[in-house]
Amino acid sequence: MNRLFTAFIVGAMVLGVAVGWAVNQYASPDQAKTVADNLSIITDVFLRLIKMIIAPLVFATLVAGIAHMEDAATVGRVGAKALGWFITASIVSLTIGLVMSHLLHPGSGLALPNPDVAAGAAVDVSKFTLRDFITHLVPKSIVEAMANNEILQIVIFSVFVGTAVAAIDDKAPAVLALVEQIAAIMLKVTGYVMKTAPLAIFAALASTIAVQGLDILATYFAFVGGFYLSLGILWALLIGVLILIVGVRGLKLVSAIRQPALLAFSTASSEAAYPRTLEELQKWGVSRKVASFVLPLGYSFNLDGSMMYCTFAVLFIAQAYGIDLSIGQQITMLALLMVTSKGMAGVPRASLVVIAATLSYFKLPEAGLILILAVDHLLDMGRSATNVVGNSVAAAVVAKWEGQIENPEAEPQAA
Repeated sequence: MNRLFTAFIVGAMVLGVAVGWAVNQYASPDQAKTVADNLSIITDVFLRLIKMIIAPLVFATLVAGIAHMEDAATVGRVGAKALGWFITASIVSLTIGLVMSHLLHPGSGLALPNPDVAAGAAVDVSKFTLRDFITHLVPKSIVEAMANNEILQIVIFSVFVGTAVAAIDDKAPAVLALVEQIAAIMLKVTGYVMKTAPLAIFAALASTIAVQGLDILATYFAFVGGFYLSLGILWALLIGVLILIVGVRGLKLVSAIRQPALLAFSTASSEAAYPRTLEELQKWGVSRKVASFVLPLGYSFNLDGSMMYCTFAVLFIAQAYGIDLSIGQQITMLALLMVTSKGMAGVPRASLVVIAATLSYFKLPEAGLILILAVDHLLDMGRSATNVVGNSVAAAVVAKWEGQIENPEAEPQAA
């Protein structure tokens, strides 16, 4: 069944590209835009269905996962290990983006004049002050947080609730049973929603290519190709570390998450892959309590692909305008992105907002956003899939450190 569904997804991708190209070639621009707008209805409905289930699913799985831990000390220990991994992975992701942009110089050939207008003025960067980011972590109302799909706030509230349940002697069995039932129901609903994924993937690709055409890939070849090469290096590093820590069984995990990664790539939404990623991690052997705790945290704090994109894009824009950043400025940029990227979850077009904030901080031309807007969706596909891989690796590594990989007899003996 999984192979059949994967075949449907791949077929939808190929058909979407073909239909989009045909519309782009044989229809007028106005007609192509009309077709794209109509097709995007399908994608919008699918993504709304995903967003509909994210909040209750994250809350239920996270509370249940924490509540099943022995005590608050276990929550703290697992959380510390997860955050340690997230910070390390963030530094590696940002550094690879920095190094690769210097090696490839994707924007150097453009030699654009420094503009006088701030094209990025419409992007709100006020959300990325340190004060607003920290205060925004704590919800004023959990109902409001769930209504707005504020994953960071839902995670904070769920951690408090799950820790409180774990601290009670009898673990509040009625509440715990209710939460587990909600999680089971939402996973079933997720299964229904996921059956429509191939249709949504077809519509998303067809609508994008119908308007922009295939030529956009050639126009931005250096930028797109360089970024995907950088992602490939990051994937290889993540998979290598996974095998080093959990053994060759890690290759089975890579195979298991290919479907959610492909879904994230096709829809340019790592949120769309969350339910299936959680399911595949548990099938592979990550214990439910670790998977349900680490994965939601990762979706807020471990966006490896998005962080690399921010570094790569900022330096691409600087190179396009012939602006050199000093070593000190580049180190400062990495530190700034380490903080601002943690607020990306739940913010529309979040990577663009983070990039705009960084451009403003270093007085770089905000009109440079125009250079990346045309291919932002194509690059979002790659970084969304990378976020899925990075969070899956994080969950497996933390589970290994905690001795929470189930079916240990199926795991090859480590040296």
